[in-house]
Amino acid sequence: MLPAVRKREIVELVSERGECSVAELADRMDCSKATIRRDLSDLEDRQLIERSHGGAVPVTTVGNEQTYGQKEVQNLDAKMRIAERAAEEITENQVVFFDSGSTTMQVAKNAPGDRSFLAVTNSPVLAIELGEQAHDVKLTGGSLRHETRALTGPSAERFMERTNFDLLFLGTNAIGPSEGLMTPNEDEARLKSLMIENAGRVVLVSDGSKLGKQSFVKFAELTEIDMFITDTTLTDEQYEPFESADVEVVRVVEQ
Repeated sequence: MLPAVRKREIVELVSERGECSVAELADRMDCSKATIRRDLSDLEDRQLIERSHGGAVPVTTVGNEQTYGQKEVQNLDAKMRIAERAAEEITENQVVFFDSGSTTMQVAKNAPGDRSFLAVTNSPVLAIELGEQAHDVKLTGGSLRHETRALTGPSAERFMERTNFDLLFLGTNAIGPSEGLMTPNEDEARLKSLMIENAGRVVLVSDGSKLGKQSFVKFAELTEIDMFITDTTLTDEQYEPFESADVEVVRVVEQ
C-alpha cells in the first residue's frame, strides 16, 4: 500500500471509530507499529488526527468535542502528574468543587484521604470516585450530557447560584492568550462560569495540548484563574498572558 493511501485510510478509520490503537492500525494496514507511529506523527503535524495514549483520535475542531472516553486515555501520564500536584492544594474543612473532565478525575483520585473536606461536582463519575474514598460528596443535579458525562441545565445552574466553594479544580478544552478559556458546549460554558464566580480560589488543571487551541464558547478570562497547573514548559509568548493576568503557573516535571 502506498504511504499516501495508507495515511488516508488511517484518517478515515480513526474518524469512523472515534479512536484506534497503534496495534489495531498496524494489523489493519498490514505494516509495522513503527510505520504507523511515523504515519500518526505526520498526520498530527498536518492536523488530520490527534495522538492519544497508544493510538489516535479524531482531530478536535472548534465546534467538535471528543467524548469522555476519548479524552480519558489521552496524555494520561501528564494528567496524573498534574493531578498529584493539584491535590496538594486541598486543605482540611474546605468545600472543594471538582469540574467534570478526565484531568479533574485524576485530581479526584489523588484527593487526600486523611483530610476532611466536602467535595462537590457536576460529574456522576467523579462523585462515585470521591465517594469510594469516603469523602462526603454533593452533586449539582441536572441533565447528563453523554459526551462528557457532565450534569448541566437549569437545575445544575440553580444549584450553582446558591452555593459557594473554597476551591475549584477547573478543566477546559482550549486556552487562548487573548480568548481565555473555551469549551464547545454552551450549557457547560454557563456552568463553568458559575463555578468560577462562586469559588474563592480557581485552579486550572490542563495538559499542554490545550494551549493555543480554539473552541466554540468562551467561559472565562485568564484573570479569573489563580493557578494553572500543567505539564508543559511555556514559551515566553505563552507565559506572558498568564503573567499579565497574575496567574501562578506551576509546571510538573516527568519523574
